[in-house]
Amino acid sequence: MAAILFIIYVIAGYWAVNQTVYANKVLIGTLTNIFFRKLTYAIFVGWILIPIAIFKSRISK
Repeated sequence: MAAILFIIYVIAGYWAVNQTVYANKVLIGTLTNIFFRKLTYAIFVGWILIPIAIFKSRISK
């Protein structure tokens, strides 16, 4: 059960990173480098970015 919750957290964190940190940015680098950078942000800073991204998506509607 904990593994499933962690996977959901990482997916939500990855979405939140795209919505907040990398919104309207052009990323330069290899696909692997970009993916792992976003994944690192999602794992370590996702707990703060997920609520911000949800709030930002609700305000933009």
